[in-house]
Amino acid sequence: MSLTKKNIADLLAEQVGISQTQALSLTNDFFDTIRDSLAKGEDVKLSGFGNFVIKEKVARPGRNPKTGKPVMISARKVTTFKAGLKLKEITKSSG
Repeated sequence: MSLTKKNIADLLAEQVGISQTQALSLTNDFFDTIRDSLAKGEDVKLSGFGNFVIKEKVARPGRNPKTGKPVMISARKVTTFKAGLKLKEITKSSG
């Protein structure tokens, strides 16, 4: 089972005592803020959870897996996530 934005909004509404509409709006605003910060090239650091970081990848030679022909992979920006210590500890012990 996956955790969805709707699940988060449901929990928020239940635990804080706000309406579903308000909870969904807060949840969407939270993720929009993260997405907008990353789009601007800013890192996002969530204490006790982890860090989202934008990394620049340089152009490099690659190979088309279907045809085997060499291709040039273009330079691009990618978002990476590094789990924080607390998240690592929790997920390590839950397995």
